[in-house]
Amino acid sequence: MLGAFLLLVPLAACERGSPDDPATASPGAALPADGIKGPHAIFDYFEYRGNDPVFEAFRPDEGEYQNPILAGFYPDPSIVQVGADYYLVNSSFCYFPGLPLFHSRDLVNWTQIGNVIDRPDQLDFDGLGLSRGIFAPSISHRDGTFYLVTTCVDCGGNFVVTAKNPAGPWSDPVWLPEVDGIDPSLFFDDNGEAWIINNEEPVGGSTYDGHRALWIQRFDPETLSTFGSRTMIVNGGANLAEKPIWIEGPHIFRRNGQLYLISAEGGTSVQHSQVVFKADRVTGPWVPYPNNPILTQRHLDPDRPYPVTSAGHADFVQTPSGQWWTTFLATRPYRGNLYNTGRETFLMRVHWRDDWPVITREDELIPYVAPRPDLPAQSASAIPLTGNFTVRDEFDGPLPHYWMTMRVPGESWYDLKHTPGAVTIRARPASIGGFVQPSYLGRRQQHAHATVTAAMRYDLRNPGDRAGLIALQNDEYYYFFGVQRLEADIQLVLASRAGSAEPIDGRIIKAQSLRVTPGSPLELRIKARESEYDFEYRLPESDWRVFAGKQDGTLLSTEVAQGFVGVTLGMYAYTPEAGVNGGMSP
Repeated sequence: MLGAFLLLVPLAACERGSPDDPATASPGAALPADGIKGPHAIFDYFEYRGNDPVFEAFRPDEGEYQNPILAGFYPDPSIVQVGADYYLVNSSFCYFPGLPLFHSRDLVNWTQIGNVIDRPDQLDFDGLGLSRGIFAPSISHRDGTFYLVTTCVDCGGNFVVTAKNPAGPWSDPVWLPEVDGIDPSLFFDDNGEAWIINNEEPVGGSTYDGHRALWIQRFDPETLSTFGSRTMIVNGGANLAEKPIWIEGPHIFRRNGQLYLISAEGGTSVQHSQVVFKADRVTGPWVPYPNNPILTQRHLDPDRPYPVTSAGHADFVQTPSGQWWTTFLATRPYRGNLYNTGRETFLMRVHWRDDWPVITREDELIPYVAPRPDLPAQSASAIPLTGNFTVRDEFDGPLPHYWMTMRVPGESWYDLKHTPGAVTIRARPASIGGFVQPSYLGRRQQHAHATVTAAMRYDLRNPGDRAGLIALQNDEYYYFFGVQRLEADIQLVLASRAGSAEPIDGRIIKAQSLRVTPGSPLELRIKARESEYDFEYRLPESDWRVFAGKQDGTLLSTEVAQGFVGVTLGMYAYTPEAGVNGGMSP
């Protein structure tokens, strides 16, 4: 491990520590890390533990699976079958790498095999809100090639990328300038024709808020371009007289020769649903199912135990035996419409009634446990994605796929080679709240009851330098828990930002004095308990202490912070001093 660092946290102006805190001492000179110029932090480990009561209440028996199949911020799932293999991709908005891609052979156990957007030169999210960027990808396969179409909102529009291997590499984006709006998908018909379907404004423009339409146009899979006339195939939704909103996420498929179109409707909150149409030609007319929607929970008692809400944005696959299954997004609020874990990926059986697909009927609940698909069961993923679990990163190899940064890095600022068995994060003048690309590595909060723990050593040199843990919903809603240098001292700090009116570096809630033996790590812990978060620390050879308990976790909810992402938890370093940092190898 790295040589000694002097870890000193002197008296804070905001609040004194308790009488049993270690004595304060004058700060000494920090020892610089060999080969790293400027302030930085070294994290020896990072542990994530999830323990939701619902996963204890609903445990799958043999022959059953557990929902959600991807817990945490994994929205807008799109799925494709290629032989015995299934591949699934999710929206990622302004996180990088983007568009996480998973593989399974039983639709239950999934392994992330890569990210579609994994090169900095593929896209640019600079200056965008965290919930902009990549919306609603759709993955398909034809003649040995994988196609993915999606929208880069506020950063280029709709595009297509391709790959021979879904694990990558994927091509650079090919832009589709004639395709406006969002949520494109491809349909490869039995006669060899290819079509692109997407959401945009109807003919003549929208007549009410949320009024959208679905359009279709021919697509050339060789040149990756559209051609021919564009045709509006659905105006508004399943019943225009009721002024339906946000028809989006369309997919077309055939069953027994019959064409079907499924689409989300009602917006992504509690009114979310899935509807279906039939047609004899891809250009219509498309006839809605008389009993739409085929999936929703919006009419159920919001006070029911362990509610699953906001269900929609479905995609279908078929098993070799003829079973039909759907992946879709939904949420698990802990109270009202409050949830911090984002929109998650669920799995359910699709049943056919009078040649129409049905997912939920009447008051049917989305199940937490249900019979498995009729596919050979495979081993669980080495990195769990549902249920209660613990994952500990020792940083003794490449970063797992689930680690992300806010927006696309323009330079190398973290390193796994300098200190083997640790990740070193270089502080940069890029604040977590500044709509820039900060020195932040985060992973999803996948449980309402979650704990992250990390051991940190640091070298902070300039007034305002910071290093520690972040609980982040977006640039304007987050908690920072770590150390911060003052003019001559360092303090342990909890700060939060709860809206654009507050400083981008947050409002200090508490700070107090501590001292750590040079070279010893300071351990930090964040505990999420639904609407409350606790912040704890531990000095070497001592017990854990609560630094600040029962902090308001609702400010990290999607309902309060708005947008489409979920909470991420991770490691952060910052300096306000431009030009003090040297280079770092990737």
